[in-house]
Amino acid sequence: MHLHYSAAMVILFPMQVTVFSSKSYDEAFFLAENERIGHELVFHEFKLTPASASLAVGSGAVCAFVNDQLNRETLEILRAGGTEVIALRCAGFNNVDLPAVKALGMQVVRVPAYSPHAVAEHTLGLLLALNRRLYRAYNRVREGNFALQGLVGFDIYGLTVGIIGTGTIGEQVVRLFHGFGCKVLCYDVHAKQTVQALGARYVSLEELFSQSDVISLHCPLLDATHHLINAATLAQMKPGVTLLNTSRGALIDTSAVIQGLKSGHVGNLGIDVYEEEEHLFFEDQSGEVIQDDVFARLLTFPNVLITGHQAFFTRNALTQIARTTLQNLSDLEQTGSCVNTVTLG
Repeated sequence: MHLHYSAAMVILFPMQVTVFSSKSYDEAFFLAENERIGHELVFHEFKLTPASASLAVGSGAVCAFVNDQLNRETLEILRAGGTEVIALRCAGFNNVDLPAVKALGMQVVRVPAYSPHAVAEHTLGLLLALNRRLYRAYNRVREGNFALQGLVGFDIYGLTVGIIGTGTIGEQVVRLFHGFGCKVLCYDVHAKQTVQALGARYVSLEELFSQSDVISLHCPLLDATHHLINAATLAQMKPGVTLLNTSRGALIDTSAVIQGLKSGHVGNLGIDVYEEEEHLFFEDQSGEVIQDDVFARLLTFPNVLITGHQAFFTRNALTQIARTTLQNLSDLEQTGSCVNTVTLG
């Protein structure tokens, strides 16, 4: 198969696609969806890095996930091997060097919305489990301990909830909290009428921080949002605030939040993402000593609940991820363009 780049990318088919960071569930859902499309899929369980990029030689596309390294070095190796398309099977693209992509004449496509309901519901699940200490209650009952000390929670009804980022997922979170009878404050650079129609109100970050009992993050990781939650912004928040993050780990300065947890200023922390998760998540490390001292410190708090980037992990989402990723590639095959192409802003 010979690939070439021109003003409008033309790709001969069927396309060979090398899939990195692949688990058994990825392979199962991709193979099921690929039956009707017919791409040639090659799966690798290890991550895409400069060291592994040469294994994609001859593939017109690589399929990458959130912790794959798509820096300039990796991209140059891929391009030299004939790869022209980076197919992200996720919404975020902060791990991609977009200027390098443009300079090398490559394209990046993504899955902007696979199941906003899955992530939104997981967000609410983190709050419910934290608030009512369901993880502690589960273990107690299994040990025959039915004491209630230490399990007291609070009513979610009537709370003020701050939602930072009202994209597809953020809007669904607004809907869920609206259903719980909460007062919802939002911050986004673009206000949405559908969100306002639910009774939510767009406010400044300062007002959201100072008024919210619960703050949930649903914005992309950009230079402007890196460590959005830090010592200075934490100081603006209510004592006992609950923080939720199912977006990107680096939105939170973890060391600052740990200080907030120690002082009691942060009442609860529920996260599905972590700034240094690349070397932790998606692998069984139960037989290893965790080397990340910051993460290990988080695990010591009784009011912290961490899940390993599983908010997206439903059958519905996995199906949609595979379907959209493969369709993105087919669109490029057939027309040279795709509505889910990531462009350098």
